Amino acid sequence: MNFGRLLLTNWRRRIALFVAVALLLAIALLLVLRAALFGPNENLESPVVYEVRAGSSLTRVSNELEELGYIGNGLLLRLYAQYRGQANAIRSGEYSIEPEMSAVDILELLVSGESIQYRVTLVEGWTFAQALAEIRSLDTVRHTLDSLGRAEIAAALSVPNTDPEGMLHPDTYFFTRNTPDIEILRRARQRQETLLQQAWGNRLGALPYETPYEALIMASIIEKESGVASERGEIAGVFVRRLERGMRLQSDPTVIYGLGNEYNGNLTREHLNTTTQYNTYRINGLPPTPIALPGEASLIAALNPRQSDALYFVATGDGGHYFSSTLEEHNAAVERFQIQPSQTTGTQ
Repeated sequence: MNFGRLLLTNWRRRIALFVAVALLLAIALLLVLRAALFGPNENLESPVVYEVRAGSSLTRVSNELEELGYIGNGLLLRLYAQYRGQANAIRSGEYSIEPEMSAVDILELLVSGESIQYRVTLVEGWTFAQALAEIRSLDTVRHTLDSLGRAEIAAALSVPNTDPEGMLHPDTYFFTRNTPDIEILRRARQRQETLLQQAWGNRLGALPYETPYEALIMASIIEKESGVASERGEIAGVFVRRLERGMRLQSDPTVIYGLGNEYNGNLTREHLNTTTQYNTYRINGLPPTPIALPGEASLIAALNPRQSDALYFVATGDGGHYFSSTLEEHNAAVERFQIQPSQTTGTQ
């Protein structure tokens, strides 16, 4: 009887010891797994950039991360991702991995899609050619338009004419590496169209434009004429009143645009007297297309011109203009502020 009790007691002790050891091993394993998945990466001393290529599987990514030393165990990360239902959720792109990130942190980053963003700025008053050249200069963009002409690019952007001038909104655009150039242009094109339609819908009364496109042309001229933002409405008013009265716009920037590469920085009397489709000293009404990328303020000004009796303006040399309602006053202002009358609007 005593022997049986002793045997039973020994078995109970062995089982208890086995359970205790198993529990300790389980705890140790959990601690190891937790450290492998949730502990900070001690191999990194500074941020690194890692790219998930399009079509990459979790297996490929986790193996690469392990080989690079960014995580400790790729298999553990895959098992965790499958447990969380994230095995097929990683997104392509470039990611900045910080030294303090754990394997789980990295997984969450790749799932979030918060990849590195690059930027390109299209400046107000640039021509379409300048904007395109800026985008083409970027090595972070995938170039698909290099062999296309303006008309082909216009078609790709669904522009209703063959010239995309003025159809891009000047702004800063963010994108991920290898974004196609056409995608950036489409975003700029859609933004410009949205703002143009909004301004057209909020326009001030009857204006001498038959279509929003004509307002866009005017906005581009205002953009190039405006050295001081507060003068946009006044400049718009001058041009609108000249159109309404059948007067020529006589805007130097339109002449310069028409000269293209022939313009060397010096606008001459001969240039002003040479008839081109953009020389508003020689043609009536608006030129056939915009001459630059107008910003939102110029769009609004073109459709909400300031009310006054001014029909002329001349640059004062400090970025601003002097506005006149009579030719006599204007000529006096030209004599006062300018040596070359060709730097004026409405001199004839």
